[in-house]
Amino acid sequence: MNVLTSYSLRLQRQRWKLRARRKGRELSGVVDRTKQIGASDILLFCTFRNEDVRLPYFIKYYRDLGVDHFIMVDNDSNDGGQDYVAAQPDISLWSTKSGYGDARSGMDWLTFLQGKYADGHWALTVDVDEFFVYPFCDTRPMRALADWLDASEVRSFGAMLLDMYPKGPVSQAVYEKGQNPFDLASWFDAGNYVISRNELMRNLWIQGGPRARAFFADKPKTAPALNKIPFVKWSRQYAYVSSTHMILPRGLNLVYDQQGGEKTSGLLLHAKFLNTFGARAAQEAVRGQHYGDGREYQTYAEQNGADPDLWCNWSEKYINWRQLEVLGLMSKGNWA
Repeated sequence: MNVLTSYSLRLQRQRWKLRARRKGRELSGVVDRTKQIGASDILLFCTFRNEDVRLPYFIKYYRDLGVDHFIMVDNDSNDGGQDYVAAQPDISLWSTKSGYGDARSGMDWLTFLQGKYADGHWALTVDVDEFFVYPFCDTRPMRALADWLDASEVRSFGAMLLDMYPKGPVSQAVYEKGQNPFDLASWFDAGNYVISRNELMRNLWIQGGPRARAFFADKPKTAPALNKIPFVKWSRQYAYVSSTHMILPRGLNLVYDQQGGEKTSGLLLHAKFLNTFGARAAQEAVRGQHYGDGREYQTYAEQNGADPDLWCNWSEKYINWRQLEVLGLMSKGNWA
C-alpha cells in the first residue's frame, strides 16, 4: 500500500470515529451496568427496533455461548422490547429516536459505545436475527475461541452470513417468543455463492444464497453482501466501514488465507425468513432507513407479497457446524 492510500484510509477512519462521537449524542441511557464489565469479558453489541418476539431467545443463545455483557441500543421500539432488555442483569441499554439510516445503519451508535467500553475486549457485533456459529461451538464457549485467537495473535474473525429458511411459504413459519428460530427455518443453500476481492479494503465480498436467486436473479450484483467480520479484539482506534462487512484498519479484513489455505472461520445463521418477514419488509420499504434508502426491502415487498417459498430441490437441512464445514461454508483451520 502506498503512502497516499495509507494516509487516505487513516483519514477515513478518523472521520468515522469523529462522526460516531457526534452521533453518540443522540443516545440516551436507559440502564448502565457497564461497571460490571470485567477485564477479560466478552461483549456483544447490537441495535434493535421492535424485536420483542426475538429478544428472549437471542439473549439466551448468546449467554449460553459465553457472552459476558450485552451493550444494546433500542431504536425507538414501541412493542415492549425495551422494558424486557432493561430488566436483564447483564445488559446495558441506550435508546434513541434518531434515524437508523442517518447513523450508518446504527453503526455510528455502536462505534461510539465500542470506543467507550470495548477497548481491549473481544467484541461481537450482530443483529438480533444473527446467530454466531464457529468450530466446536457445541463444546467450547466463545472464551475458548477468543483465547485461541489471542494465542495465535489474530485480532479479527470472519463469518459468512447464511440465510436460513423454512420449507414452504415463510408466512407459515409462525414464530413464538422464546422459540429457537431454526426449529422453523432449518434449511439453507449449500452453494450458489460468488466471491470477489476488494483490492482497496482487502476484504472478500460474498453474494448469493436464497436471496440472490429469489429476489435478485435479474440483478445479482445488487444482491446483499454476506461477508461479515463480527468478532474483533477491539481497540478504540477501530471503526467498521459498512455494517460489519469491512473494518479499518484494513489489515483486520484479512480473515482468509492469502496463500491458498484456510483460516479458521465461522458463520452467522440468519433467521430473517419467518412469518414476521412480510410485515417487516413492507414497513422498512416505507421507512427507507436501511442501506440505499431501503431498496433491498422495497425489492422484498414488491415480490411475492414478501411471502416467498425459498426451498428448492438443492436445499440442505441444517444439522450442526460440522456439516457446514464439510460443505465448505466454514473451516476450523488449524484449531485442533
